This record gives sequence, C-alpha cells and structure tokens, in this order.
Amino acid sequence: MGGRKIGVAVDFSSCSKAALRWASTNLTRSGDQLVLIHVNSSYHNEQGAVQLWEQSGSPLIPLAEFSDPHVAKTYAVSPDKETLEILNQMSNQRGVEVLAKILYGDPAKKLYEAVDLVPLSCLVVGNRGLSTLKRALMGSVSSYIVNNATCPVTVVKENI
Repeated sequence: MGGRKIGVAVDFSSCSKAALRWASTNLTRSGDQLVLIHVNSSYHNEQGAVQLWEQSGSPLIPLAEFSDPHVAKTYAVSPDKETLEILNQMSNQRGVEVLAKILYGDPAKKLYEAVDLVPLSCLVVGNRGLSTLKRALMGSVSSYIVNNATCPVTVVKENI
C-alpha cells in the first residue's frame, strides 16, 4: 500500500512555514509524499515556460530540482533557505518524498483545484489569524479551502 499525498500550501511566509513544520512533526510518516503547493498570483509578467503551465500548473517537481535556483526561476518561484531546510530535513530524516507543484492564479481557487488535480489525501494551510472583520473585508484563503475542499483540511495558526 502506498503512502499518502499530503499537500501543504506554502507562500514562504512565516505562517506557511509554521504549517510546514506542523505537517512535518504531526502528520507525515515514512512512505508519504509531501506535495508543496505554491500558488504564484503575480506571474502575469513572466514569459516563456510559465505560460505552458498556466492552466494545470507545473509538473510535480522533485525536491532536488525545486532547490536549484535555476530550476525554481523557470517556474517563477524563489523558495527561501528556511523552507528548503525544513523540506530537506523532512526528506532525509522522516523518509518522506518531497515534491512541489506550482500553480498560477488566484490562491484560493488554485489550492481548491490542487486537491483533485494532484490528488491530495489532505491539505495543510497556514492562517495569518485575521480578525473576523478583516477576513470579511479581504476574504480568506484558508476559510475558502476549509469550506470547499473535497479532502480533510488542517489550518495551522502561526503562533504554535
């Protein structure tokens, strides 16, 4: 029996790193695939290869390639050192296969689509802890995903 495909939404913010750490510590186990889901919402000025993946997103990118700055640039993404360290630790110490999927467009819509596109067993997202008023005015990616995704969703607060 194969492992699970666990999605973690990452925008390289501190709250998405908290979600990644939480998934690493509390959810992943040897044999699982962790699929880093990154949505690039400001790709419109990018040329070339990105246009190939605009509809369905990038292919699943192995961690070694995702860590290469030249490859990351091809997908119009720039992962930070801390995120890569967390991913490498998960891969090396926990026996988890780490892959990345880059999507382009509206984060809430694309994360929702990723659940079935990949497909994911579950999805972990960070939460910036916006007040009810701010969430009502600005919308919330995590609220949208929790209410619409077809798999279990865990929302991780940054301050854990």
